[in-house]
Amino acid sequence: MNNEIKNKILTMKGFYLLTFFGVGSLYPLLSVYLSEVEHLSGYQIGSVMSISPIMMIFFQPVWGMIADATNSPVKVLTITTLLAGIFSLGYVFFHTYYWFLFIAILVALFQSAIIPVSDSISLTYTSRVRVNYGSIRLYGSLGFGVAVFVMGRLSELNESIIFYAFFSALVISAVLATRLPREKTTGNKQILSGIKEILSVKRFILFLLITFLIFGPNLANNVYFGLFVEDRGGSYTGIGIAFLIAVLSEIPFMRMSGGWIQRVGLLPIVALAGIVSLVRWFFYFTEPSLSIIYVSAFLQGASVGLFIPAGLQYIREITPKHITATAVTIYSAIGNGFGNWFSTFVAGIIFDRFTIYSVYLFFGILAFIGVILNIWLIKMDKKSHISKELIARN
Repeated sequence: MNNEIKNKILTMKGFYLLTFFGVGSLYPLLSVYLSEVEHLSGYQIGSVMSISPIMMIFFQPVWGMIADATNSPVKVLTITTLLAGIFSLGYVFFHTYYWFLFIAILVALFQSAIIPVSDSISLTYTSRVRVNYGSIRLYGSLGFGVAVFVMGRLSELNESIIFYAFFSALVISAVLATRLPREKTTGNKQILSGIKEILSVKRFILFLLITFLIFGPNLANNVYFGLFVEDRGGSYTGIGIAFLIAVLSEIPFMRMSGGWIQRVGLLPIVALAGIVSLVRWFFYFTEPSLSIIYVSAFLQGASVGLFIPAGLQYIREITPKHITATAVTIYSAIGNGFGNWFSTFVAGIIFDRFTIYSVYLFFGILAFIGVILNIWLIKMDKKSHISKELIARN
């Protein structure tokens, strides 16, 4: 590996580390800030917190299409990262519910571009230079885990520090973004035709549904896991420790994902991640003891840490190169946006009417359906490969 590649890889690692540090500084603590400092009602807090996943659904595909149409993903990423950081300071200067809604919309509008566009750049580059994408993406998990732990303590001294941390991390990330690899592609000037082309790929549509069912609950768990730990007798410190174990456990699995994918394939790894998820959710439904919950938190590493790199690489493998950013952002909008929102929303209704344990039964049922569909997709892929081999021989 030459020095140029090493520098690009180091830049990508730094970008993921700082971007996720910013996200980990803000969102896990924003609801607490809005409640304890600004004294918003539960409905108002829920409205502000739901802005981000809703915006992802609609705007992540738009940013991907803009990146493909202009053939300038690095420029799009730099601008959106910088603007998301700048607008976040609005939380410091304005203190009414409607201003918070407006600020949340502005931040989410530009933040919705960051992860899918950076993933598209990283996937394209790592595939070309033959570097394990998971070994780079794991720095995002590291940044998030460190931020939740450190900022939770610092925010006890000054609650507004979470906004300054988000702003600082994203401004530095924007600077790093200017140094990310600029991969040359043919581009896709016809935006609507790109959408039509990607939605005509049956395997893509099926994998979107699998992501919705398996990965959506994993993201929604970030909302309910604290309530689950608290119900089992955990303190605020205990909740922080459980989150730290869960997030940091993603790192070794992301590092190992490349080798595992080469040995068994992309979809089997996705299936493994789905199986681990459903086992974890059904296990939580049985109301385990607090000590066992801490020990089992590492299961998040196997579910999330394997699903992210395998899922993204599968999307890149089955879609044309000239619409990679569009494909990745649509995929992210379904999993991170719609899947997250649906699982969180329905789980909230279940939690109100039943118990936190029923929420995890719901998550388990979704994951089970996702695993079944994943097995079906594996069979579809095998039939497709067999057909291509027969055609090639004839």
